[in-house]
Amino acid sequence: MDHSLSQHPPAEPASLTSPDLPDSGAPRPELTLDPEDWSKVRQSAHRALDAVLDYQMHIRRRPTWQPVPDSAEDLLATPAPEKGLGADTVIDDMLEHVMPFPAGHAHPRFWGWVCGTGTPIGMISDMLAAGINASSGTFNDAPTRVEAQVLHWMRDLFDFPEGASGIVTSGGSVANMIGLVVGRDAILGDFVREQGLAASDRRPAIYASRQVHSSIDKGMQMLGLGLDNLRKVAVDRHYRMDVEALERQIEKDRADGLAPCAIVASAGTVNTGAIDDLEAIAAVARRHGLWFHVDGAIGALAVMSPNLRPRFKGIELADSLAFDFHKWLYVPYEAGCILIRDGDLHRRSFRVAASYLEPPPRGLGALVDSSNIRGPQLSRGFKALKIWAQIREHGLEKLGRLHDQNVAQIQYLAELIDHETRLERMAPSPLNILCYRYLPTSVPEPEWDGINAEILMRLQEQGIAVPSSTRLDGKFALRVANTNQRSRREDFELLVRESVRLGREIEAEA
Repeated sequence: MDHSLSQHPPAEPASLTSPDLPDSGAPRPELTLDPEDWSKVRQSAHRALDAVLDYQMHIRRRPTWQPVPDSAEDLLATPAPEKGLGADTVIDDMLEHVMPFPAGHAHPRFWGWVCGTGTPIGMISDMLAAGINASSGTFNDAPTRVEAQVLHWMRDLFDFPEGASGIVTSGGSVANMIGLVVGRDAILGDFVREQGLAASDRRPAIYASRQVHSSIDKGMQMLGLGLDNLRKVAVDRHYRMDVEALERQIEKDRADGLAPCAIVASAGTVNTGAIDDLEAIAAVARRHGLWFHVDGAIGALAVMSPNLRPRFKGIELADSLAFDFHKWLYVPYEAGCILIRDGDLHRRSFRVAASYLEPPPRGLGALVDSSNIRGPQLSRGFKALKIWAQIREHGLEKLGRLHDQNVAQIQYLAELIDHETRLERMAPSPLNILCYRYLPTSVPEPEWDGINAEILMRLQEQGIAVPSSTRLDGKFALRVANTNQRSRREDFELLVRESVRLGREIEAEA
């Protein structure tokens, strides 16, 4: 079916014709940013689309990362033009000076930080979302219903109740912040929304493990809760939160006059992929009347895999759950999500009276559950479309099998490292993250960190692969986070070989 309007554009309604106005001379032409020749734009758009599809098709032939060259640096340092350059020039510059030099997230050997690869359907979805320029979740339209359907799918995936609420966010950091806001208000009381934390006679305390993501620290600062009130609990030898230490800290704080408020558990820590004992932590939260928030940005979506789902037992008990689609659902940046078990508490934290936002009974604004009463943003891009399209094209079953594949690839990498005498695995690898280092033989241990940091930089600079780094027990580690739907076992074999080669080369130089 041809959905194009180009052959038969609708006639202008008679009611919109201009009334008779006094003759004030020849009018000046009215400006627009639309092109005079749409056929030329169509040609340019097809050229750009072909270029980016070629980029994705042949990504394996490219270096994983390469520095931005001087030619691009020069272009990107020029002042804003007074006169427009035209679409063709701008597209040429994008294709020559921008598109070839990204961080490399789409590459099969990009394993740095925790970055998804993107997919063709996600790219097409973003193009369509930009084309209609939807402000999602605020109006009585199809984009709002797409996001609502995605949220219903997620509610069902995580076994949340019918009354649960949620919102698609820019990522896990904002999702975590929304969860903390709702938890703060639910536990400390409504007076916080009106009078602020200064009206409380007790300092609130939030609990998380020492391996918690830095977005929780940022949330404490931005919500006025204070970093000193984030209690970072010890972890066990598997880097999971020590539940007994958690309970002792809660009891001590309460005895000292503080107001324990919320516990943040990790469904996959950023350093090692460790999964806290969610069921046990949920029980502690219930006993002490605390909000139970789960940061699932790293691993939560692995519940799509029947094989991996049992590792996340207790995630369905969360009062709030944050996770990312642009990590382990492989959609393009940016897309995260927060689910709140009690939808009424969610809306109460973000509902603000404004006459210009009152929903009428009919028309475009007739939307009772607008996204602006479920999050801090009013204007929001249509991020849900690429999530919806990804799930509909591939299905939960295939996406779950990809999660299994990513975990199996990390286990294969672990075996390769364990059999390589010049490499050492530095922590358990229970999910899709592995930390390792090169073991020099001719230099003292205090110099090992420097050699491993140099290996990391050369892996990246030579376009071989992009792991990132962290520190475990104070020691520098190369860190592989596998949320890559394009990786193959041969890519991990290459990583091991090149890590050893570069280590020997650097050690010889030293």
